[in-house]
Amino acid sequence: MSETPYIFDVTDASFEQLVLENSFHKPVLVDFWAEWCAPCKALMPLLAKIAESYQGELLLAKVNSDVEQQTVMQMGIRSLPTVVLFRNGQPVDGFAGAQPESAIRAMLEPHVQPPTPAAADPLENAQALFAAGQFGEAESQLVALLGEDNENGAALILYARCLAERGELGEAEAVLAAVKGDEHKQALAGARAQLTFLRQAADLPEVAALKSRLAQDGGDDEAAHQLAIQQLARQQYEAALDGLLRLFVRNRSYADGLPHKTLLQVFDLLGSDHPLVATYRRKLYQALY
Repeated sequence: MSETPYIFDVTDASFEQLVLENSFHKPVLVDFWAEWCAPCKALMPLLAKIAESYQGELLLAKVNSDVEQQTVMQMGIRSLPTVVLFRNGQPVDGFAGAQPESAIRAMLEPHVQPPTPAAADPLENAQALFAAGQFGEAESQLVALLGEDNENGAALILYARCLAERGELGEAEAVLAAVKGDEHKQALAGARAQLTFLRQAADLPEVAALKSRLAQDGGDDEAAHQLAIQQLARQQYEAALDGLLRLFVRNRSYADGLPHKTLLQVFDLLGSDHPLVATYRRKLYQALY
């Protein structure tokens, strides 16, 4: 089966980012399968065909149920194949067993926008690649786009984020400095926040060590904040926001108000339209007042 930017494998470690986080932007269809399951193998090419036909409006994530058993247990999967549709971080529909194409499309219709007949916009395609975690492919698309228009602010910002994901933080900062005007002020602030988190994470203890410290002492404020920074560097936004809010409630004056400042940086990073921002702004307001 040929892979596209909209079809990818998911592990226990990447499920939150590639499925839950992505589903706030595009519906994600998750296919739970196994090597020994003949109906699974029959269903796979059909799901791929359907996903490709949506031209980026639907993402297809594949979970090998024999390997990624933690996710299978958390989702309560009892038979294969099982297919679950996620939107806004939650399962909204699905089915078990092989289904005809017409039934699958009917299930998807209320949740997925039909593809537009116009040719794919290069920037939108790069954004979809970036959202799918395919940073190298997104960067290649953006290089070509910027070769034609090197003042495209949205493309420059996304290009900088691609550079940051592969550790080229200085080069990313230089690209962001080339963005002109105030049109992309919020996206620019978000990209700079990403650079800040990546720089900070590089000098911090590993995630496992921080989690171990917190298991021994749940009131270890330093470990709690450092773990949130590591999670932000890995785009595990909900976990980071939750940890930062709990730290703020427990000790809002920690490091001269650092939990509050970091929460505001994450809001810049995600943008005011992101559902997580609306949720955690409300929670922060309740904690403040």
